[in-house]
Amino acid sequence: MKILVLNCGSSSIKYQLFDMVSRRVITKGGIEKLGMKGSFLKHTREDGQAVLFEGEIIDHKIGIEYILGVLTSSKHGCLKSLDEIDAVGHRVVHGGERFNSSVYIDEEVKSVLEKNIDLAPLHNPPNLKGIYAMEELIPGIPQVGVFDTAFHQSMEPYAYMYGIPYILYKKHAIRRYGFHGTSHRYVSQRVCELLGRDIHTQKIISCHLGNGASIAAVKNGKSVDTSMGFTPIEGLIMGTRAGDLDIGVVTYIMEKEELGLRSANSLFNKHSGMLGLTGVSSDMREIEKAAAEGSDRAQLALEMYNYRVKKYIGAYAAAMGGIDILVFTGGIGENAYKVRLGSASGLEYMGLEIDPAKNQDFRQEGEISSESSKVKVMVIPTNEELMIALDTETIIKERQMI
Repeated sequence: MKILVLNCGSSSIKYQLFDMVSRRVITKGGIEKLGMKGSFLKHTREDGQAVLFEGEIIDHKIGIEYILGVLTSSKHGCLKSLDEIDAVGHRVVHGGERFNSSVYIDEEVKSVLEKNIDLAPLHNPPNLKGIYAMEELIPGIPQVGVFDTAFHQSMEPYAYMYGIPYILYKKHAIRRYGFHGTSHRYVSQRVCELLGRDIHTQKIISCHLGNGASIAAVKNGKSVDTSMGFTPIEGLIMGTRAGDLDIGVVTYIMEKEELGLRSANSLFNKHSGMLGLTGVSSDMREIEKAAAEGSDRAQLALEMYNYRVKKYIGAYAAAMGGIDILVFTGGIGENAYKVRLGSASGLEYMGLEIDPAKNQDFRQEGEISSESSKVKVMVIPTNEELMIALDTETIIKERQMI
């Protein structure tokens, strides 16, 4: 079985084609600057050879046409025809309260996703455009939706409800949803495979640290809490997102700076976080460089970042009644060893110790905890695309058996 995984954003489309027998990536690539001047498609073959196609890619349908054309190209492709694609798996950001697992996409599912647009106005529309484009370009092809929010639907009401009038929850579905669910699910399963442990007996804290960042408490294989909330802005300090913030600060700034809703939303989502604190960048590598060169603001931002991660680790250990495994993943979690050490130091009272020598420049899959640590501290590169492909394969096979 060959499965095409699509991740359609507002101005980008990422793709990977999987051979599910060997579970290998046959080819991958992405379109950037979709709908803008200078749009291009970068395609990487299995042998690592990459090719760049530049052109006017004005919408998602044309973009996916480009992708399918490259996949079947005699020079750069890997398929003789589109008939070799057995199914398409889509990353869909928001499934609302309706979906607690991945689903086969039919008319009812599309209708629910349309209704959820208000919950994810920047993400669900391009996700849907990818689904509709595939329907037109390869009519009848099976499609599966894999939701960022689904893994966190196992949270109890006391964990996902906000302290607002209950009628607003019932009227507008305002609650904690959480995101990065596919990543948290993957690394939780993968770390237990590596350690030879039963996930249904483990208390795991998963730290997905990237430009967007979240932490999840995974108890006995289920998410019981997560740092992102109704939107991805809540929780940790991120590249450009403010993270946890007193609502009074929001209204105060809006009043003093005479900001409208749209400008305020942009301020807290796109101009805050590490970028706003440092005035340097949202990129952790550049921030660490600036701190090393003497920037007090960069150093402060790093300390704030690490402190916020540490607070959530402690909170989720308390929520679960302990911790067996701490996992770092995401671009920062997998590569920024100073962040890992800074956010985990001081937790020795919990039996959690990082080995500084192991951790130094560690950028692969494996353990970084000390021999005396009671808690396993692991680095697991995330693989959301594989998770999407596996879910798609399972759902398609189940439907074929009906």
